[in-house]
Amino acid sequence: MEIRIRAIHFDATSQLETFIQKKVSKLDQYFDGILSAEVTLKVVKPETAQNKQAGILLNIKNGDCFAEKVADSFEAAIDDCVEALEKQLVKYKEKMRAK
Repeated sequence: MEIRIRAIHFDATSQLETFIQKKVSKLDQYFDGILSAEVTLKVVKPETAQNKQAGILLNIKNGDCFAEKVADSFEAAIDDCVEALEKQLVKYKEKMRAK
């Protein structure tokens, strides 16, 4: 799976990019039809505590899955997104099996 990372209005560290690659690539175990992943990182309203927004768009066979979360850190936001996508992929897989 190809993983593209976009950081908006800041530079993502290589450590953060490695963390994202590791977390997002684990989604392959839930559904083998993932073609690519687009990760978008954004800082929103810098004066607040919960200002790190992460969004993950998965391009899968016959559709897309998307999750977007806001947290204190990008790592926490990515974890939340991956967790939400795991549930979506399991549900999608069950739906495809039922057809």
